[in-house]
Amino acid sequence: MAGSRGVVLAALVANGAIAVLKFIGFLLTGSPSMLSETYHSISDTGNQVFLLIGIRYSKKETSRDHPFGYGKAQFFYSFLVAVLLFGIAGWESVKHGYNAIVHGGHGAAGTVSIAGATFPSWYVNVVVLLGAIGFESYAFVKANTEMQRQIDQYNWTGMREAFQKTSDVTTLTALTEDTIALLGAGLALAGILLSKATGNEVYDAVAALLIGLLLMGFALALAWENKRLILGESLSVDVEADLQAVIEKSPHVTHIDAFRTVFVGPQSALVTADVSFEPGTEATELDELIAEIETQLREADDRIKHVYVEPEV
Repeated sequence: MAGSRGVVLAALVANGAIAVLKFIGFLLTGSPSMLSETYHSISDTGNQVFLLIGIRYSKKETSRDHPFGYGKAQFFYSFLVAVLLFGIAGWESVKHGYNAIVHGGHGAAGTVSIAGATFPSWYVNVVVLLGAIGFESYAFVKANTEMQRQIDQYNWTGMREAFQKTSDVTTLTALTEDTIALLGAGLALAGILLSKATGNEVYDAVAALLIGLLLMGFALALAWENKRLILGESLSVDVEADLQAVIEKSPHVTHIDAFRTVFVGPQSALVTADVSFEPGTEATELDELIAEIETQLREADDRIKHVYVEPEV
């Protein structure tokens, strides 16, 4: 959890600064792709705020109404990020880029004056975008480091499997958002430089459209990944098999009649098992055996936070 919060805070600072710089660049130059990138960075900043709210809310103590805690709050707020922020920002960027392509007339200034010095307007955007790439690279490295740590810890084959199996949607959202931000800044930079080289502003407008499509695609992918966790996804088949093996190796266990797992929060899972013990096992001994099984399951996977074993004799 601490790692996730650090990732989000790094992205929040970076995106807040970038949003201001990009908006200034748009005001000075009228570039369509810079406006799309402004929408992008504003949505990124709002994204981090929502994720921080989710992290804070998920730390609330368990209650009668929420006996397994509030961990799923992070799934909910990450879903809101996808639907409300990235979806809206993506749509606005697509609409603005399309209008710029069809109607033209971007109105980009030829030169701008800053502190008494005059520069071509496209200089401003290039400097801002290069700065944005620098900030986003810092946030990306921090998020990627945390995700790689999880990949190593859970023996996932790579980023694709991590995307499919992780329950840490906060880090997943920040990492994907940082990746999209770098791609978006690259598209905007390419569009501006192509427009300057050819004298045709349509490249700038096309970049704005592509940035919007990128955002909308990310919104759909992130919403889909959060859907599986909100609905109650289990641990992977291979992890469940390892956990069942732990139970089967315990003394006096003859059979596992039922076994279920479900994520109740980021990196927090519930395990229930109906376990048959050898006939004649005393009740006092059963208590000790069950307590030992619960301990061994938690040691086998640190995501196991709640364990319920129902004995069958």
